[in-house]
Amino acid sequence: MTMNATIETAPEPDAVSQRLTFVLAAACGMVAANIYYAQPLIAPISAALGLSHEAAGLIVTMTQIGYGVGLLFIVPLGDLVENRALICSVIMLGATALLAAAFSTHALPFLVAALFVGLGSVAVQIIIPYAAHLAPEAIRGRVVGNVSTGLMLGIMLARPVSSFVTAASSWHTVFFASAALMIVLAAVLRLVLPRRRPVARMHYGTLLLSMPHLALNTPLLRRRALYQASLFGCFTLFWTVAPLQLAGAFGFSQRGIALFALAGVAGVFAAPIAGRLADRGHSRIATLVAMLLAAAGFLASYVGAPGSMLNLGCLVVAAIAIDIGVQGNVVLGFRAIFALGHEHRSRLNGLYMATFFAAGAAGSAIGAFAFAQGGWPLASAIGLALPVAGLLYAATE
Repeated sequence: MTMNATIETAPEPDAVSQRLTFVLAAACGMVAANIYYAQPLIAPISAALGLSHEAAGLIVTMTQIGYGVGLLFIVPLGDLVENRALICSVIMLGATALLAAAFSTHALPFLVAALFVGLGSVAVQIIIPYAAHLAPEAIRGRVVGNVSTGLMLGIMLARPVSSFVTAASSWHTVFFASAALMIVLAAVLRLVLPRRRPVARMHYGTLLLSMPHLALNTPLLRRRALYQASLFGCFTLFWTVAPLQLAGAFGFSQRGIALFALAGVAGVFAAPIAGRLADRGHSRIATLVAMLLAAAGFLASYVGAPGSMLNLGCLVVAAIAIDIGVQGNVVLGFRAIFALGHEHRSRLNGLYMATFFAAGAAGSAIGAFAFAQGGWPLASAIGLALPVAGLLYAATE
């Protein structure tokens, strides 16, 4: 199937079929997982590469840096370059980097590869506005929500999958398998995706220089980005310190922590629901509910004595509540900013994602430091404060 589309043509009602929506959702999940495979594997990878405990964090940090750079410098190309070719090219960049990581036996080559894994993973953030372009206005929130479900599944399943594969084989196998998957995925997308060629007439430098102007002159973008920053910050804080709490207070093994991470998968069902609510004009109330759920999740984690079955059950409830809030709210944000105009959707998405991704990186770092200083009580108090701050900001809307 091929289709030539421009930013000035309205999408046909059947431009994005259920089959195509499923393909886009699956692609988002498979690509997004590449960012998170290494997180639970820091110990075996650092040991194999000879990295010190102090430098082991670079294994994840380099991927995050690459992803952040890609959000600002690759994702905006979706407003300038034919989207199908761009998506497939960026995925192949990621596949090459994954192969390099799999073959690495020393720290420097692996860390350079990790940087490019992050760059290649931003294909996800080209796919989501691409899906929004194909979807008619009346169902745009639903389509974006369904595609985002794949993204969230990839994020939540990546950690347990990489843990299980490493336990059965080695961390090299994780990267080899993902590289092969990316090569097949790029070939499939090249065959099935409609073409979408923007009609923007500007140079790449002009495109980048327009982004600060968009950020300064788009109040809705800033508001939605800050809402999601408050939630994504608490999300990454939770998933950074929860494994530490599980290992310390409950004596969980790597497999036990991987099984706990599966609890968060329940949150993926929030994405399509949030999309439908946004299509019906209920974004504000849905946003408030998302923030309240995240805050309630941290409050639930205080129930029961640390190490007790009651407390463990409440941590599972916390994981589900926080994930529902975060995953629902990100779709509400997508629906709002994608309604601002065809011609700068990719740039708006890059700015939106870069804002809350930075908050996520900060939440992870602050959470680890707070846990080292004051354990779960201090770390979770900071996590609780973030959605509360979001609620206070929402009160000014």
